[in-house]
Amino acid sequence: MKRKQGRVAALFLLPYMIVFTVFRLGPSIAGLFIGFMKWNIAGIPRFAGLENFKRLFTDQYFMISLWNTFKFFILTLPPLIIFSLLLALLLNQKMRFKSVGRVVSIIQFVLIPAVVGIIWTWMYDNNFGILNYYLKEMGQSKIQWLTSEKVALVSVAVVVIWTYLGYNMVLFLAGLQGIPHDLYEAAEIDGATKVQTFFKITCPLLKPVASMVITLTLVNTVQLFDQIYVMTAGGPGTSTLTMVQYLYTTAFQNYDLGYGSAIEVAILLILVVLIKLQNSILKVDEEA
Repeated sequence: MKRKQGRVAALFLLPYMIVFTVFRLGPSIAGLFIGFMKWNIAGIPRFAGLENFKRLFTDQYFMISLWNTFKFFILTLPPLIIFSLLLALLLNQKMRFKSVGRVVSIIQFVLIPAVVGIIWTWMYDNNFGILNYYLKEMGQSKIQWLTSEKVALVSVAVVVIWTYLGYNMVLFLAGLQGIPHDLYEAAEIDGATKVQTFFKITCPLLKPVASMVITLTLVNTVQLFDQIYVMTAGGPGTSTLTMVQYLYTTAFQNYDLGYGSAIEVAILLILVVLIKLQNSILKVDEEA
C-alpha cells in the first residue's frame, strides 16, 4: 500500500521535476560551463579559461550593479520586516473584517511583476502620474520619480516593498498564530506589560520567521528584474542597474553569453555566501 502511494506521489511530482530540470537546473549547469567560453551566440564557442571571471573584478558596470543591488537590499529589508510585522500584529487581533484585510494585503503579491511595474510607472509619470498630480494640488513641485538618478532607486524600492509586504505579513501571521497562548497568559499573570511580552516572548519565537523573511528578501533583491526592466531599464544612467539587469543586458542585448554566464555564476555565489553568513550570525545569536 505504501509503495503504491509512493508511486502515485512520484507521478504527481514528475511534471514539476521535468519542468524544474529543463528550465531551472539545466540552464544553471549549462551557464557554469558557458562561463568558461567566449561566445557571442552567432559564432562557435571558444574556451577562454578564467578570462570571463577575471573580467568581473575590473568591470566598472558590474561593480556598479553590485553596489546598487546592495543599496536596494538595505532600502527594502527594514520596511519589509517592520511594516509586515506590524500589519501581522494588527490582523492577529480580534477585530471585524480581519479576513478581508488579510486578502486585501496579499492581492498585490499575486499580480504579475511586469503588470505591477506598468501600474506604478503610470503613477510615477512626471506629467500625468497621480502622485505628481496631488503634489501639484498641494502646491508642491513635481518629483521626477523615475528620471532622477537620486530618486529612481528609492522609487523602485517602494514598489518592491508594496509588492512583498502582504506576503511577509502572511509569514509573520502564521508565526504569531503558532505561538502557544499559554505563554501570554502566564506572562500576564506574572505582571508583564505588553511591551515586555512582545520583546520577551513574541520576538524570540518569531526569530525563525524573521530569518526566512530576510532570506526571501535577499533572494528577491538579488534576482529582481521585471519591475526594473519595465520601469527604468536600469536607468537613468546606471542608477537602477542591478546585477540581474546587467546580466540581461550583457547576455541578451550585447550577445556576450560567456561573460553573461560568468555574471550568473557570480550572482549565485554571492547569494550563497550571504545566506550562509546570515545563518552563521543567527547561530551565534542563539548560542549567546
